[in-house]
This record gives sequence, structure tokens and C-alpha cells, in this order.
Amino acid sequence: MAKDSYLVGLIGAGIGPSLSPALHEREADRQGLRYLYRLIDIDALGVPPEAVGDLVRSARDLGFDGLNVTHPCKQLVIEHLDGLSAQAEALGAVNTIVFENGRAVGHNTDVTGFAASFARGLPDVPLERVVQLGAGGAGAAVAHATLTLGAERVTVVDALADR
Repeated sequence: MAKDSYLVGLIGAGIGPSLSPALHEREADRQGLRYLYRLIDIDALGVPPEAVGDLVRSARDLGFDGLNVTHPCKQLVIEHLDGLSAQAEALGAVNTIVFENGRAVGHNTDVTGFAASFARGLPDVPLERVVQLGAGGAGAAVAHATLTLGAERVTVVDALADR
């Protein structure tokens, strides 16, 4: 029997103004699902990003079905998960966690999301040379997607030289 009720959340810093809860709950309602989407703002909680593992464990213990993960936790969360999808492992960043059978498995949907949006919205843009600003958790995924779309050369510029 298919499940029709879900408890999910978003972990990140400064996410109070996020539109994610309203967007996800409204779309779930259109699909006939009961979807409760909660914000877990580390700034509002007064905890450092390194506490992401404790937050993931608490969410699992409280019965959450999954989490979205955003800045600055996309890379920090990896060591606290039971497994990773191939794409999350290759990118070294997680933006989605699914709790199933007592396990927390990390995924990265940024690549497919960006690639599909780019192909649909800018189908005729030349991709010979691409300059990308930012190489954080989502930046790696966007660069990967850009190469997958056929970019010949991607130059990544980031404020942190080691990224």
C-alpha cells in the first residue's frame, strides 16, 4: 500500500525565509499527498554546522521520511550518513537524505535539476566556453551538469581558491 503522508524538512543556515515548505506542501496537495515540510535552521537553533549529524539523527528518531540539505551542510553531512548514491559520492555533496529501513542515504539531485532546467530554458545557448561563479556544494553539481550538457570548457571561479 502506498504511503500518503510524509514528514520532511530542510537543514541549513539562515533558511527562515525559504519558500520550500509552501512550494513542497502545495505540490504534494496537488498530488493528493499530506506533506509536512519543516525548516531546521541551524542559525535559529544556535548550533554550528558541524552539529548536522546530530540533527540528522534526531530527524530520523522523530520519524522524518527525509530531508533536504543546503548551505553550509551539503558536504559536512556526508560522514553522518549510512550510504550515498553514486552521484552524491562522485560530487562529494548531498542535498537530499532519504530515511528508509533505519538507514539514512544521501543523494544529490542538483545535477539532474540544473541540467533539465538549463536544457528546457536555454536550449540554444552555445556551450563552448562556460564561466561559472561558485564551487560550493551546488557548484560542483552545476559544473558536472554543464559538462554533461556538452560544454567543451568550464572555468570555475570561487572566493575560496581550494574549492
